Amino acid sequence: MRVDIWSDVVCPWCYVGKRRFEAALARFPHRAGVDVHWRSFELDPRAPRRRDGDRLGHLAAKYGIDREQAEAMDRCITEAGREAGLDLRLAATQGGNTFDAHRLLHLAAAHGRAGDLKERLLRAHFTEGEPIGDAAVLARLAGDVGLPAAEVDDVLGGDRYADAVRADERLARDLGAGAVPFFVIDETYGVAGAQPSEVFLNVLERAWSEQPD
Repeated sequence: MRVDIWSDVVCPWCYVGKRRFEAALARFPHRAGVDVHWRSFELDPRAPRRRDGDRLGHLAAKYGIDREQAEAMDRCITEAGREAGLDLRLAATQGGNTFDAHRLLHLAAAHGRAGDLKERLLRAHFTEGEPIGDAAVLARLAGDVGLPAAEVDDVLGGDRYADAVRADERLARDLGAGAVPFFVIDETYGVAGAQPSEVFLNVLERAWSEQPD
């Protein structure tokens, strides 16, 4: 059974959703038969390689809210992360363009390491405060999960996998996914948002029961 997941590595709810989905998958009796595919989605394709300045101010402007509301959003996300077993240090995050990170995720998929790199990128951004748009940082993180340095440098130095990222994003639009995380179970059931684990488990069970013998 195939599961496609659209998400961005600077999206905190994507990290929370990943953990909730993993918790559901751990309870799913047929988890060995589930093939997870990570799909590209940029929350801000026009973001600079590295975003400096007032993070909360940027968040407030983006969503049309005041600073106090932005702070409340942070507290809500941090608590949701804690409940999912994550140490989200939002105040220390360094935002930036994620296009190169997504291209490296396609390289990782070619080596069977997409899940490993996805986790490494999320932890680097949300817990370690790494500048996720920096090429040198991305190369180091890719090395942490065993990707060949020469191939990583080739990706970061050119436009390899750019078309694959854009294709993922077009498909997301075609499916009506205007936000992430967005899960598609067995090319049939769509689940939007970081839903509770029970929701994911119910959809997995239903999709499995409807598979042809």
